[in-house]
Parts: sequence; structure tokens; C-alpha cells
Amino acid sequence: MAPFFAVAPKPPRLSYVEAASVPIGALTAWQGLFDRARLRPGERVLVHGGAGAVGIFAIQLARLHGARVIATTSSPNAELVISLGAEQAIDYREQRFEEFVNEVDVVFDTVGGETLERSWGILKPGGRMVTIASTADDSLDPRVREAFFIVEPNQKQLVEIGDLADDGRLRTVVDAVVPLWRAPEAYAGQAPRHHRGKVVVDVRIARTEEDRQ
Repeated sequence: MAPFFAVAPKPPRLSYVEAASVPIGALTAWQGLFDRARLRPGERVLVHGGAGAVGIFAIQLARLHGARVIATTSSPNAELVISLGAEQAIDYREQRFEEFVNEVDVVFDTVGGETLERSWGILKPGGRMVTIASTADDSLDPRVREAFFIVEPNQKQLVEIGDLADDGRLRTVVDAVVPLWRAPEAYAGQAPRHHRGKVVVDVRIARTEEDRQ
């Protein structure tokens, strides 16, 4: 059973599937942008992995906060991230983001690795690097601040997020709905497929005889 501070009422206008797609991704984006990066209105933020489960909420929350958003994504997902509020979508497969953007206030990284390391060069002095993928190394540039974090339960934030989703200001993006017995298969396929938004496991889907074969 989850502790009381980790849960919040389901937004009435959201389906159960839509509501299930919100908490982890949206809380991670909220805490990264506001608790860690201290994002301010008018600042420029680059979101790596803009079409992912966290990126979709990072774009929207930053935009709602009055920030200007650039996102990296694959070409098929460019239209999605623009519709969520990004001013610019950079195709990470064909373009090097540092050739198109520089002097940003915040980098919100969900990718890690080489993408994270290359991001140091586009931060302005005093900029903030936030990553959920790997520990950043601020020795590359002492003028910027970094933070690696893991999301924590927060009922107050979850209620605020739910209100935004309920009145339509925060969109959910569900890539697929799978039954419980196919959860391992769906999880294994996440890395190579690069899901748009969230994959939701629906425990209400009954298993048929055909599924058992």
C-alpha cells in the first residue's frame, strides 16, 4: 500500500489510463525544473528527449511557467513536441543540437551519455544542468551548476499537476496500453523503440485462452 503522501485523487476528467500515465513523468519534470533548476519565467530551457515520458511534461510545465523551450527528439516526433509548446524541435539523429542552440539557462537531460557531455558547451555562465540519466560532471565548466536527482513522492505537487491536467493545460500522451502479462515485453522494447509518452499497464485487461497459447 502506498503512503498517503505519495497519492492524490484522480483528476475527474481523465480516464484511468490517462491518469496512470501522469505521476512519475510529471513529478520528475516538476521537481527537475522547479526544485532543482529553479526555472524562472523568460528563461530558455533545452529538453533532451522531448517526446519521452518525462520530456512531454517538462516541455509543457516549462512553457506554462513562461519559459522558452527547445527540445531534441526524432524527426517523427517533431510535430508532437511543437504541439506541446516547444518553439524548436531538433532532430538528434540528423543534427547536432549545439549547432542550433547556445546560451541556454537550463538543460533538462533525460538521455545522459554523450548528449549530456555535449550539453555543457551550450549553457550560459550561471546556467543549470539537471539530469535524470547519469551523474553530471561540473568539472567541465565550474561556471554552471548541476544536479542529478531521483524523483520523490510529493502529494502537494501531484495535486497541482492533477489540476493542470484536469483543466486541459497539461496534456497526457499515451503511446500504448498493455495487459499485465505483457509488461516485461513492453519494458524490454522501450529502449530501441523510443516511445512517445508513456506505456501504461492496464491490470483490468483479462487474459484470454488465445493469449495463453
